Amino acid sequence: MVKKSAEASPFSSLAEQSLVPETFADGLPLPKILVFDLDYTLWPFWVDTHVAPPLKAKDNGAKSVDKYGESFSFYRDIPSILTAAKNRPQPLLLAAASRTHTPDLASTLLKQLHILHANKPALGYFDYLQIFPGDKKQHFAKIQKASAVDYADMLFFDDEVRNRNVESLGVVMHLVRDGVTRVEVDKGVREWRRRNRREEKED
Repeated sequence: MVKKSAEASPFSSLAEQSLVPETFADGLPLPKILVFDLDYTLWPFWVDTHVAPPLKAKDNGAKSVDKYGESFSFYRDIPSILTAAKNRPQPLLLAAASRTHTPDLASTLLKQLHILHANKPALGYFDYLQIFPGDKKQHFAKIQKASAVDYADMLFFDDEVRNRNVESLGVVMHLVRDGVTRVEVDKGVREWRRRNRREEKED
């Protein structure tokens, strides 16, 4: 059975400013790229065990429904976080790094789930996708090669402690327990600043 979460509900309006990370507009340094795991990070389920294809988008992309009628959507804050990252004067790069065994199904969900206020598939917000079984350091090596962004300028959100091994590359990982929220993004950014000694405004 899919783990239910109070945070999982469609985003309705960008006017919900409480969902936008404070650190995106406080004038202090930011990572150049935010990298997200998928399962229990962007959405409250394991795509390779909870989702039974085929999938069909419903409610204009607010959710996707599988062959058994189960509904799947992002955690509540995700649409506003993705939007805020891209609406900055200097947009942040976004990437997904997932070890799921069903990469095609994960990609289908990213295509079907829309950011409703923009009427745009969530997939379109991501600059880099690395979705395949394997060590997360492999995912990051591919992201680094494609983006040319230093590992030290990457902030990673994931729900599994074992994936902290990416920190050996220089990446900062922020552990989330029940999905990414505005609060978790702010905590992650502040941790990235602290560990990189970038807590002051820069020219």
